[in-house]
Amino acid sequence: MDIATGHVTGAVKPKHRRQEFLAFLRQIDRAYPQQDLHLVMDNYATHKTPEVKAWLEKNPRFHVHFTPTSGSWLNLVEVWFGIIDKQAIRRGIFTSVKDLNAKIRQFITGWNNRKHPFIWTKTPEQILAKANRQPTSETRH
Repeated sequence: MDIATGHVTGAVKPKHRRQEFLAFLRQIDRAYPQQDLHLVMDNYATHKTPEVKAWLEKNPRFHVHFTPTSGSWLNLVEVWFGIIDKQAIRRGIFTSVKDLNAKIRQFITGWNNRKHPFIWTKTPEQILAKANRQPTSETRH
């Protein structure tokens, strides 16, 4: 997801291995050929394989930022996954995996036709205060 515009570059793959991730990195490389890119990713093992690390070293305009463990909510694409789940997948009826993949691609196309950047409604201080909130009591049962 390009956070400046809201544009989604998507890929629907049957597996989530290093091969598919490397193919996706190459897809992003072609889609944004002249820009430095900052990738915000979770700590999924596929993102850290030797092959992926080597590819990233050869492509220095890709800057990787990993979210902290249990911090996937910091990754804006997770918010977008919630939107596609709620609006296109949950309670949907799909006759096959091919049908599901087609509906996902259709949603991405529709999204990109009406795309807009996300705007945070809270300040960083408000978000961090909530994330670091101390428990008010220690009830043990």
